[in-house]
Amino acid sequence: MSTKQNAQQYKQSYTFYPKQTSLVAGSFLSFDSQNNLRHKMSELHPTAQANTYVTVILPMAVPKPYTYAVPEEWVSKVQVGVRVEVQFGPKRQYAALVLDVLTEAPGHKTKAILSIIDDTPIIWAEQLRFWQWVGQYYCCTLGEVMHAALPANLKLASETTITLSPLFDGDIMDLEDKEYLIAEALTIQHELTLEQVRDILGIKTIYPLIRDMLDKRIIYLKEDLKEKFKAKTVACVRLREPYVSHPENLQDAFDKLSRATRQVEALMAYLQLARGQEFVRRDELYKMAKVDASVISAMEKKEILEVYEREVSRIGGYEDEIVEADALSEQQVRSIAEIQGHFEEKNVVLLQGVTGSGKTRVYIELIREAMKRGEQILYLLPEIALTTQIIDRLKRVFGDQVDVYHSRLNNNERVEIWNRTKEGKALILGARSALFLPFRNLKLVIVDEEHDPSFKQQDPNPRYQGRDAAIYLAQLFGAKVLLGTATPSIESFYNTQVGKYGLVSMTERFGGLELPEVEIVDLKKAQKAGTMQSHFTVDLINAMRGTLEKGEQVILFQNRRGYAPIYKCSTCNWTCECIHCDVSLTYHKGQNNLKCHYCGYQTQLPKECPACGSKQLIVQGFGTEKIEDELKIFMPDAKIGRMDLDTVRSKNAHAKIINDFEEGRLNVLVGTQMVTKGLDFEKVGLVGILSADQLLQFPDFRAGERAFQLMLQVAGRAGRKHKRGKVIIQVQNVANPVIKEVLNNDFRAFYAREIMERQEFFYPPFYRLIRITLKHKKPEVINAAAQKYGNFLRSKLGDRLRGPAVPYVGRVRSYFLIDFLIKLERNPKLIGVTKDLIAEAEHFLLNEEGYSSIKIAVDVDPM
Repeated sequence: MSTKQNAQQYKQSYTFYPKQTSLVAGSFLSFDSQNNLRHKMSELHPTAQANTYVTVILPMAVPKPYTYAVPEEWVSKVQVGVRVEVQFGPKRQYAALVLDVLTEAPGHKTKAILSIIDDTPIIWAEQLRFWQWVGQYYCCTLGEVMHAALPANLKLASETTITLSPLFDGDIMDLEDKEYLIAEALTIQHELTLEQVRDILGIKTIYPLIRDMLDKRIIYLKEDLKEKFKAKTVACVRLREPYVSHPENLQDAFDKLSRATRQVEALMAYLQLARGQEFVRRDELYKMAKVDASVISAMEKKEILEVYEREVSRIGGYEDEIVEADALSEQQVRSIAEIQGHFEEKNVVLLQGVTGSGKTRVYIELIREAMKRGEQILYLLPEIALTTQIIDRLKRVFGDQVDVYHSRLNNNERVEIWNRTKEGKALILGARSALFLPFRNLKLVIVDEEHDPSFKQQDPNPRYQGRDAAIYLAQLFGAKVLLGTATPSIESFYNTQVGKYGLVSMTERFGGLELPEVEIVDLKKAQKAGTMQSHFTVDLINAMRGTLEKGEQVILFQNRRGYAPIYKCSTCNWTCECIHCDVSLTYHKGQNNLKCHYCGYQTQLPKECPACGSKQLIVQGFGTEKIEDELKIFMPDAKIGRMDLDTVRSKNAHAKIINDFEEGRLNVLVGTQMVTKGLDFEKVGLVGILSADQLLQFPDFRAGERAFQLMLQVAGRAGRKHKRGKVIIQVQNVANPVIKEVLNNDFRAFYAREIMERQEFFYPPFYRLIRITLKHKKPEVINAAAQKYGNFLRSKLGDRLRGPAVPYVGRVRSYFLIDFLIKLERNPKLIGVTKDLIAEAEHFLLNEEGYSSIKIAVDVDPM
């Protein structure tokens, strides 16, 4: 009796239960029996050691690569960059990545690898060197870098759970025996761990099989379903039997439709479309035959056509017409020539162009030239979800030559792009994670909006800066880097002033348009005069009405989401705070609840003050939701939209809001800093910044820099196409120097003042910063640990160590936090020694009695 017949027989009488029973070639054994057998086999006498060894990276935070022996039969197949199946610890198996192949024994007893998963490397030597630099520079392990770099489908472990793919529509009886057993088990139990798969098959080496089943989309990793991945499908139309197998019978179909002219036209259109393509989309048929759903439905009832859903790749080919890029302006031609001139001598060039100057068109020309040379290009964006227009623009010019890589792709799509990059895909557009793709011939890296703090990975490790890491990656390939922005970071502009980077400036808007007129409105005066209308000055309200009357659009910027950031008692001043974090809860009117923007905790509004019992509870402050709500009172005829984290959670919500605004279905857009990035609208006549002071009041040495950048960036959304726009900034402290510099659009003055302060107080770019955060759930433990940790480091670093200090938000997700800040001179040797000291201090603290549960986060170059 065959394996499949055995399985069919037992299916009627057995159910799979986790860690209780397993199917092995048609017979059932307990998990305990197999584990005991495996344990006894491992106690047999060891044979002679192998002559070949590999050091591997495991996808976990182990201090250094681990060494395994390579059995003789696999020596010819093992190579750097392939995955191998290994056992780590007493029971767990992982897909580890080969870092090096050795011919000398490591000097300690080694286990043997269990299998080689890949026939060819999944990553090249340049990427491995990049991983090693990221781990060393940002004070984390290679395993943590690997975990961040690889798509989930390339990181297999014993704990990984698989499920039957919803896309698999074949007959499982047609699968190979081992594939069949797994698929059959999944029809009964729905999900299995890889450890259970081993027990079902009765073999130890399963990762190559799992890889093949993932590639064939027979199975999915459970993580895909947690992300609620849904395959992209399109409605298609096809002939029904017998017309598929016997096309000569089509005359019968035409006879059936002889009295329905529109149905005849639909069938003729279908046949015409089917000649030239693999499948016919229903929308294409509607368009070509000029029919609607009722016609196709009637043909379904007559059993001539059927409508079905077909999966299409989200990465799939660009189907619209490719167009020529716009003609270059004189300024753009000059800028391209200057960039190329700098590239003769320097590897990095900063392109500083005012908003609307046409920087993207310059990027397109440089990309086109690199493609002609057969080179790969990486185009980095700070947040892929916020750059819909740029993606569309590049695809209109380059079509299928563009792939987009970001966190919203599902695991299979990420692997698909991973492999296409490895094969030499020309242009990769991505967020910071695209740095880890396996490039072969990378020669140009473009970092758009290089100043944006979103390029910095905050948590977890590796806490890398995407812009800085991109420069190092380019160096490994001998590639050139172009940094583009209207508002450069202080560090990047400083590098141009000391001759490290080239500098190219674009000072004019495309088409000769003037920069927007900026008006500062004094909130203090308006409040004293009693002319405020809620949170809007009369100047702003009047300007908005005038703009809408001219058929133009308005953008309002408030860098705080929700309805109101504070819910408090007006009697005793009690404030409703998060139970897990030291922050006040934000009131969200649409959901009628209070929410923490740090940990996500939510609760209903209290009916009375828990401190004094008063029912006089009020909201204080305002966010984007409140602005949207109150605008409907002042301008009832306006079509208002809101763009913040609450409204763009779903995958396509951001694109829908942009499209609605672009096509005039909205004429006022209220938003957080999302409205400052990657947006180019023709009809925006007015931009309003409602509370500029909030941007300047953070306890951070970068607060002024970020405020200047945000205000200029959002101001740049006004008047980009046909006429000069206007910007109104509402502010309490009109004397703040940053406000004056924004008013005059004077980056040079801002830079001169800011760089002087940075030098005086020992901040970047003159000094390097490393922030260390200790975390624990008990305040007494974290306080004592901070003293020990601080004393250890201070004895070696002296005044270079600042702290311990409680940060601005001292408790997050129930963990109490204490910060240290190290300020170092720009001395590579000193920086290296300091990183070694930090590792020593962590080892010292965690080995002290009572402190092993302390969490330590090291952030190099914090933002």
